[in-house]
Amino acid sequence: MENLHELIHDARLRLETTYQIRESALAHGRALTRTCANAIRAMHRGELDAADTSLAAASLEVARMSELMQPHPELLYAGYVQDAHKELAEASCLLALLRGTDLPSWDTLGIAPAAWLNGLAEAASEGRRHALDLLRADRVEDAERILGQMDEILSALATVDFPDAVTDGLRRTCDALRAVVERTRGDITLAVVQLRHRNAITAANTQA
Repeated sequence: MENLHELIHDARLRLETTYQIRESALAHGRALTRTCANAIRAMHRGELDAADTSLAAASLEVARMSELMQPHPELLYAGYVQDAHKELAEASCLLALLRGTDLPSWDTLGIAPAAWLNGLAEAASEGRRHALDLLRADRVEDAERILGQMDEILSALATVDFPDAVTDGLRRTCDALRAVVERTRGDITLAVVQLRHRNAITAANTQA
C-alpha cells in the first residue's frame, strides 16, 4: 500500500492528458462535420469547385485529429470520431458520384473502412436530392443514371455481411438507403410515364 497515492497520482495525470486530447478531438470533429456539411451544400448548388475547397479543409482536420490521437489510439474509434469520419466519406463519395469519377478509398481519406462504408451509403441517399433536381429540370435520363448508381451502391453494400459491432451499424444504414432508393425509383418512374404522355400528346398535335 505504500505506493497507493503515487499510483493514483500517476493515473490522474494520464487521465488528464487523455481528457485534454479528447476535448481537442471533439473540437476537430465538430469542425470536420461543419466543413463537410458546407461541401455537400455546395454540391447541391452545383458549386463543385467550392466543394473541393471545403473537402481539402476537411482532409486537414482529419490529419490533425489522427496526429493528435496517435498516442491514444483508443480515442480514434470513439463514436464522435467515427461520426465525423463518416461525414467526410459521405461528402467525398457524393462529389465523386456527381462528377462520375472513381470513389476515394478509406486509405486516401485517412479513415476506417466501417466509417467509409456508412459514409458511402449516406452519399447514395444524398443522391436522391440530386435526382429530384434533375427531374425538375426535365433531365430524366440523368436522374435515371443517379438512381442506377444508388441502386448499385445498395447492392454492393448488401454483400458486407458482418455484425453491427464490426460495421458500425451498416445494416441499419442500408435499410434506410433501401427506402430512399425505392422512393426515388417511384418518383422517376412517374416522371418517365408523364414524359411519355407529354411526348405522345405533342406528336398527336403535330400530326393533326
